[in-house]
Amino acid sequence: MIDVALIHYPVVNKNGDIIGSAVTNLDLHDIARAGCTYGIGTYWVVLPDAMQQEVAAKIIGHWTEGYGGKVNPDRRDALSLIRICSSLDEVIDGLTEQDNKPPFILATSARKDKRTMGFNAVRRMSESDRRLLILFGTAWGLAPEIMERVDGILPPLMGKGRYNHLSVRSAASIILDRIMAPEYE
Repeated sequence: MIDVALIHYPVVNKNGDIIGSAVTNLDLHDIARAGCTYGIGTYWVVLPDAMQQEVAAKIIGHWTEGYGGKVNPDRRDALSLIRICSSLDEVIDGLTEQDNKPPFILATSARKDKRTMGFNAVRRMSESDRRLLILFGTAWGLAPEIMERVDGILPPLMGKGRYNHLSVRSAASIILDRIMAPEYE
């Protein structure tokens, strides 16, 4: 089983400063839709700010309990994967309690690291009984204090050019496809 977590704090800005980023409607929708398509367990949205949690809850509620969910049941199903929480510790503690063991935590990054694992190795791990938790960072990526806590790092997504700054929702879709899609002929 794979869960994903979108981290809004602590993340870094383009100067490397630790910041908290704002929740976006597109990230909620698009990562939930990708997660539902590929069969993840839960899409955790880590937002320590109470006002940001309220914004996210209103968006999610419209699609899961409100009018949006009545007219678009597919969107309701996708957004029902989302759980809002205040910290990564809350996610890890919840999963550890649920599974009686901690998840194997993977970070995403635009840079390689000595802990970088290939997508095929992660695919094989996803077929075991240990839950994988993939962390996605907003802004300019996960803060060093988060990166120090992970068990592995996924390879950076690279195109043909030098530009390497995908939206988190695009990166999440590509990564889930590389790990969870059926093998093609």
